[in-house]
Amino acid sequence: MDLLKNTRQKIGKIILRNKTARTNRKVFYSDFNHVKNIGIVWDASKYEDFTELSKFYQKMHDKNINVNIICYFPGKVLPDRYTAVRYLTCLRKNELSLFYNPLSAEAADFISNPFDVLIDVNFNCVLPLQFITSLSDARFKVGLFEKGSDDTHFDLMLEINKPVNLADYLNQVIHYLEMMNSGTTKIA
Repeated sequence: MDLLKNTRQKIGKIILRNKTARTNRKVFYSDFNHVKNIGIVWDASKYEDFTELSKFYQKMHDKNINVNIICYFPGKVLPDRYTAVRYLTCLRKNELSLFYNPLSAEAADFISNPFDVLIDVNFNCVLPLQFITSLSDARFKVGLFEKGSDDTHFDLMLEINKPVNLADYLNQVIHYLEMMNSGTTKIA
């Protein structure tokens, strides 16, 4: 069973690499005061992270910044706390292709949304979420630096010791985004 799963993941990564090579995204970031919407890609297997994401959502909402979160939940039954939350979209196994590519309309909408900032909270490198982050039309992408990784889809990478504390990570992301207030910055 593991051999089949590993083979499917390897093929999925090849498909992702090919799709990413065909994308043409314009990177743009001016300053945090101009951010109007943030997308978050989250591995929902850690239940306790939802509390921190809710606090972050409220903090950004207080600054008039819209936050949308898409997550992947590996279980069969979605926890009650993940349902009926208007800013959270959950993907499940039945919404993935054989090679872990998200197939739902919600995932396609999230990918095509030109978020001002996309924050990757996929610390376990879950492949369906890597598809979303890599293919996203977000103007500026922030993620975790991984030694030996060939991730080139992030525009800002933070190096944080593991295990990563989500609250600290989100605070660091905002801290560095606020530091980048240098007028209009176009990144080619």
